[in-house]
Amino acid sequence: MKIDFGFGTGVQSVEVPDKNLLGILMANDVPKGLMNEEEVRRALENPIGTPRLKDIVKPGEKIAIITSDITRPCPTYRIMPPLLDELYSAGCRPEDITLVFALGSHRRHTPAEMLKLAGQRAINEIECVDSDPDDCVHIGVTDCGTPVDITRVVAEADRRICLGNIEYHYFAGYSGGAKAIMPGSSTPAAIQANHSMMVRDECCAGNLDGNPLRQDIEQAAAMTGVDFIVNVVLDEHKQIVRAVAGDLVKAHREGCKFLDGMYMKPIDARADIVIVSQGGAPKDLNLYQTQKALDNAKHAVKKGGTIILIGSCKEGLGSKVFEEWLMAAPTAHSMIERIGREFQLGGHKAAAIAMVLENAEIYLVSDMADDFVESIFLKPAHSAQEAFDKAMARLGPDATVLCMPYGGSTLPRAKA
Repeated sequence: MKIDFGFGTGVQSVEVPDKNLLGILMANDVPKGLMNEEEVRRALENPIGTPRLKDIVKPGEKIAIITSDITRPCPTYRIMPPLLDELYSAGCRPEDITLVFALGSHRRHTPAEMLKLAGQRAINEIECVDSDPDDCVHIGVTDCGTPVDITRVVAEADRRICLGNIEYHYFAGYSGGAKAIMPGSSTPAAIQANHSMMVRDECCAGNLDGNPLRQDIEQAAAMTGVDFIVNVVLDEHKQIVRAVAGDLVKAHREGCKFLDGMYMKPIDARADIVIVSQGGAPKDLNLYQTQKALDNAKHAVKKGGTIILIGSCKEGLGSKVFEEWLMAAPTAHSMIERIGREFQLGGHKAAAIAMVLENAEIYLVSDMADDFVESIFLKPAHSAQEAFDKAMARLGPDATVLCMPYGGSTLPRAKA
């Protein structure tokens, strides 16, 4: 069977014998109801695990709404109008409400970026600020030893409302929920302590309750106190197809279940060869973005197997820190050791690639030079077909194959 994979603005095709092909993993069809602001309003009217927000907040209370920064696709501008309406219906005043962009370890925003994120109405009506890791309140320490130091405007509020979008996260299990607090509103030291756990096997996409890193995040948020969340699930066009509101954990879990219905792909067994792509431009502009498909593909490959990663990466690696980690490492494994000592944004993705290399070889089909690809511990191939032929030669004529044409959006889950 001929199978196409997006590659930049073009296509890479692979002929996979039918007898070898276990399956082609695509997103599930999910019936859609209300969308965008209307769906957010429905969720606010039907909270999970809490009363309605208008019955929780009181006039005169200081309210912090914590939302994602510019590096995340959360459509805050769609959430804020119905959320503000809900708060105003309880008698809350605009001057008592602050929208806080949770920076984590990212840079501050420009005014234009704040407007893009928050939308004109929020900018006009309430105060909008970035979190400040240099002005925090120490709340305590989690059982794992993570300091709970929370940006002051969040820590000193009477009420805290967390926003976010829910998607698979390769070591926190899923995004959303308590992540607005930790790492979003936290300090570099706290992020280092929490994220250093990413090297544990349980810290992987789709795993929540047995994930010590996620449990640490949720304990930090519980210590801080979160009164309400509004989280959304987006489709491939970044439209809101489901919103959940209410309890920090209960509402978040319902959102995760919906996401699983869209993108979780049960498989009977792992394959010897997994062929994966982000789906083409703009998602494969660089390796920093293409890595997301690789990390999902690791859940479908057998130990000792081959992953064929297809991505143009015409803009190279996509992050200076990512590049520094990859180029400075004497071995791939050394990056895993380094991330345990020194969590660094950008370096974490280099370590994630190294963790995949512990169990499988990786062919990279890209626009990058062969010698450069080899220098970052990957095997270069000029076409997906060439990589597939080499993998079959190594693994034998009976090697099993799984294909993931939209690997960033589909998460395989093997039964064994």
